[in-house]
Amino acid sequence: MKINYCDALVIGGGLAGLRAAVATQKKGLSTIVLSLVPVKRSHSAAAQGGMQASLGNAKMSDGDNEDLHFADTVKGSDWGCDQEVARMFVTTAPKAIRELASWGVPWSRVKAGTHEAVINAKKTTITEDEDRHGLITSRDFGGTKKWRTCYTADATGHTMLFGVANEALKHDVDIRDRKEAISIIHENGRCFGAVVRDLITGELEAYVAKGTCIATGGYGRIFKQTTNAVICEGIGAAIALETGVATLSNMEAVQFHPTPIVPSGILLTEGCRGDGGVLRDVDGHRFMPDYEPEKKELASRDVVSRRMIEHIRNGKGVPSPYGFHVWLDISILGREHIERNLRDVQEICQIFNGIDPADEGPKGWAPVLPMQHYSMGGIRTKPTGESTRLSGLFACGEAACWDMHGFNRLGGNSVSETVVAGMIIGNYFADYCLANDVTIPTSTIQRFVDEQDQYLNEILAYNGKEDIFKIKNRMKALMDEKVGIFRTGGPLAEAVEELKELLQKTKHITVKSKERAGNPELEEAYRVPKMLKIALCVAKGARDRTESRGAHYREDFLKRDDANWMKRTLCTWPNKDDIEPTLEYADLDIMKMEMPPAFRGYGAKGMIIENELSATRQNEVDSIREKMEAEGKDRFEIQEALMHFDLPMNYKEKNERAGDK
Repeated sequence: MKINYCDALVIGGGLAGLRAAVATQKKGLSTIVLSLVPVKRSHSAAAQGGMQASLGNAKMSDGDNEDLHFADTVKGSDWGCDQEVARMFVTTAPKAIRELASWGVPWSRVKAGTHEAVINAKKTTITEDEDRHGLITSRDFGGTKKWRTCYTADATGHTMLFGVANEALKHDVDIRDRKEAISIIHENGRCFGAVVRDLITGELEAYVAKGTCIATGGYGRIFKQTTNAVICEGIGAAIALETGVATLSNMEAVQFHPTPIVPSGILLTEGCRGDGGVLRDVDGHRFMPDYEPEKKELASRDVVSRRMIEHIRNGKGVPSPYGFHVWLDISILGREHIERNLRDVQEICQIFNGIDPADEGPKGWAPVLPMQHYSMGGIRTKPTGESTRLSGLFACGEAACWDMHGFNRLGGNSVSETVVAGMIIGNYFADYCLANDVTIPTSTIQRFVDEQDQYLNEILAYNGKEDIFKIKNRMKALMDEKVGIFRTGGPLAEAVEELKELLQKTKHITVKSKERAGNPELEEAYRVPKMLKIALCVAKGARDRTESRGAHYREDFLKRDDANWMKRTLCTWPNKDDIEPTLEYADLDIMKMEMPPAFRGYGAKGMIIENELSATRQNEVDSIREKMEAEGKDRFEIQEALMHFDLPMNYKEKNERAGDK
């Protein structure tokens, strides 16, 4: 048995994992990062549009601050988020973006003078002040009051990932790629590392650490149509679930992005609409103002996705060999703007669809259709990032349900969360590793390695008639068909039952090659059951949540039900022979909220079953605010009185802004 010891083990080499590793390494801890792929190839690189942070530098973001960012995030979440975590996030984000600038991320900058922008499909002249020249600029994104999304053209994730990866290398973080964690090592309610498979040799080895942080991204590949990379299969969340101790949370909260291109599913960034692009139907009509007259194309993602499908259902979709779609028109932005700020989008359209989106008129319109994009659910954590039930196990980024997104995340908040959570959770993670030692016996480590070794041998010995690839493809199709944008009780129940059948079928397959190394079918054979467990958490959570909230939209329960469903879903898998997860619920405490539940600002009013505590808490909030304002207290003192939150390091210090502080 090969055992690798370190102080801090990070599983996942994207932005969140690398930033957490920088935090632990800076505190003198030996840190190992494990990644399926070379870290600069991680899915974080796919983020195009930008990172939200309330800098308030540009004319259209003037007056922005943490309070506005917080309010947008809470409303975007449809009051499903942890407001303490949302406060932690919005306070740290401006510090994170400036730190990234110091690490070499070439943020697009404010240019003094006049320039043209397209707002509400009309060319508008914006004049930037001389004293803001050279500061980090921002663009508009859905669901925000201000232009808050900072960017590097439309390659933001790419530049951020290279900046953070280079910083990790600068601090001598030990990065090991082509390694896959397949099981968590734990004893007496504490995590001590993972059993890891070398994807080149097939060898199993143990990585033992004082603390372990999972940052493996989302689980989009349980769906057929997704913008996620092929490595985003939810395995990190699955191995936490399979401990029988750690919980997953809000797994039914799955976001569908409005503008993946048809048929490849490659994302065309929200920056297209943020910069002024519009959606058109089969007649060339701009239809979003008909549904959302205020926010139009820049309503939150869940709303825009539903409106697009609704419009297609109403007979206004564009027919194609791949089904119906609508058009994304960015030609109105002009060739110069597209080739400067949306050049990746232009290349995607040219390479995959043979069109130039800068061409005027229908010739340049891109076919788009909503597809799965982001996972709000994940490993349930405390605000510190530590699992609520398995000590020493931390999680950050899309793999975690740190719960700043609730039931819908705003565009730009996810790539921002990766580095912000990496900063915050990375420091709490480091403190845990500094305060704790490895106390697990070698015999226990051996037992976990042996279990996985025996499991792989068991798979190779299967002699059934099922095909693991067909099982996987059926799962994906099932999730698209019955657990998609629009959900109803009957199909959801059918999905749960068929997923259970598929999980049982995974034990009746045959893996043709009996080799332990270089065997893709073997890898599918141990991954697909984990993916099915994740899919079951999503489908069962969606079946049992009888309301509509954010991206979870039940056509048979159209209202957001605050009276009965101000709850966080918790999923566990207590016994390895279970064929479905156990669901529990944890109440969200309205009486501790800084911003009690209210109308979200999208769609028709009156679509809420109100909780009586919302009005009670709102009266308290109004009373505290009125009293403190009369006493001359500033917004920071008032916020602290409404809802206290903590941050490590000096991250709670006030952010400096060029205009209003």
